[in-house]
Amino acid sequence: MRHILIIGAGRSSSSLIKYLLDHAEKDDFTITVADLSLEAAQKRTAHHPRATPLAFDINNDQQRLGEIEKATVVISMLPAAMHLIVAKDCISLKKHLVTASYISEELKALNDEVTAANLVFMNEIGLDPGIDHMSAMKVLDRIREQGHKVVLFESFCGGLVAPENDDNLWNYKFTWNPRNVVLAGQGGAAKFIQEGTYKYIPYHRVFRRTEFLEIESYGKFEVYANRDSLKYRSIYKLDDILTLYRGTIRRVGYSRAWDMFVQLGLTDDSYILDDSHLMSNREFINLFLPYHPTDSVEIKLRHQLKIDQDDIIWEKLLELDLFNPNVVMGVKHATPAQMLEAILAAKWQLKPEDKDMIVMYHKIGYQDGDSFKQIDATMVCLGENQTYTAMARTVGLPVGIAALKILNKVITKPGVQLPIEKEIYDPILEELEKHGIVFHEHEVPYEGYN
Repeated sequence: MRHILIIGAGRSSSSLIKYLLDHAEKDDFTITVADLSLEAAQKRTAHHPRATPLAFDINNDQQRLGEIEKATVVISMLPAAMHLIVAKDCISLKKHLVTASYISEELKALNDEVTAANLVFMNEIGLDPGIDHMSAMKVLDRIREQGHKVVLFESFCGGLVAPENDDNLWNYKFTWNPRNVVLAGQGGAAKFIQEGTYKYIPYHRVFRRTEFLEIESYGKFEVYANRDSLKYRSIYKLDDILTLYRGTIRRVGYSRAWDMFVQLGLTDDSYILDDSHLMSNREFINLFLPYHPTDSVEIKLRHQLKIDQDDIIWEKLLELDLFNPNVVMGVKHATPAQMLEAILAAKWQLKPEDKDMIVMYHKIGYQDGDSFKQIDATMVCLGENQTYTAMARTVGLPVGIAALKILNKVITKPGVQLPIEKEIYDPILEELEKHGIVFHEHEVPYEGYN
């Protein structure tokens, strides 16, 4: 019996597991869903006759090797840092591997061994990275096949809340790992190329250098720059491109407000706060403000960040209960970033009936003879509820589709790879369209330099 092992039953796994269970009978395979929490694994498998829930400890060598030995394909939905230990076992036991994470240098170094073992290690096959690669390469390859030269490529993606459930002043709720949201933009300057010139935005300015875009039927959004837009320049075969820029989508006004946290120092993850578990929200905010014998925390913060009393940013900060002396997060040994994450998580969780929304947008400019043309490609995906979110669908479905196509030997090219080849992205994008993940392309006036 063919068998798929899924390690990790977190929030992004719901649609992945459902997709595979829906195909298990027809394609004749079984599934094990392994998670540190047996309850989480049981919830995802829902007593399906072809699924086995399992309490699983990734650090238990005997258990890990035993479960991987039983599998034909292994799907790791673990944090990226944990993929390597699974990957090495997959090589030694001759098992295919699928992850949604960026390919690390350590994983890339295994390519020769993976190729020699005739194994498929498919990575970056979630949303971003994943659907962004496949949808972009489909347009880029078509333009190049027509003999045109690509001169501009911009790509943006964001996980947001659906308009009907957008009920806070930030126009935002958590649809994926809150920690990643709090730490977004850190680790070096944002880097991109614009009209042939390299541009750099240091972290403390990232959220004040935004651009706007319009999505039909969904209104206006803003984008801030990702850390390294040039990471995929060679992979996308865009070495001589004039403009290459990748960013994150938010509703207008989010970035300006988030910048207040950056300037105050609340997103710093480099040191531990003393007695953080005893600290109220108000005391936490006051840590970063100068002493004054009479001024309140509110007045000191408004002065330090130059926020006018009638500024909407002030209302956004009040909405988060930042100045409440009676709310204690109770997080032990917390960094400022971890304290902020706890405060936001209490306010930005999806309610059970809430729907989230994924927005992806590509802008591709190309030279056709003496003229310049542009294609805009947009995708909007709405979730069903708190469990079957748009985030879970757009991350999990491509993972599940890739795993099934590897299992059925539709995808056979060996090596440590990402989904940028036509024989990989075409069938996966075709299957995604059946699940409502569709890109709409429009020719629009060229916006770049010519």
